Amino acid sequence: MNIAVVRVRGNVRITHQVRDTFRMLGLLKKNHCTIIEDKPHLLGMLKIVEPHITWGPVDEKTLEILQKKGGKALTLNPPRKGYGRKGVKLPFSLGGAYGNRKEKINDLLTRMI
Repeated sequence: MNIAVVRVRGNVRITHQVRDTFRMLGLLKKNHCTIIEDKPHLLGMLKIVEPHITWGPVDEKTLEILQKKGGKALTLNPPRKGYGRKGVKLPFSLGGAYGNRKEKINDLLTRMI
């Protein structure tokens, strides 16, 4: 299973560990997206940078569109109608932007393409 990871916050006030993890994931700027495999060591990396990213399992249709646009790591546009009602500082479960979106990541990605 493939997981889409989108960075929703910038570089201000992040630790060196978080910065290094972003570099390893290929998420260098805000609105960068990468596709990773569902492996334990990669999911551990997502936990380190959780307050700065959103992720979820990507379906085949959205994956094909992303691969046509630029491969595994690419820069997307900001989402139309925003990330969420309460912004990027709250988790998705509370109406914000970061964290695990589950299947709703596909809706976000289509709004960003």
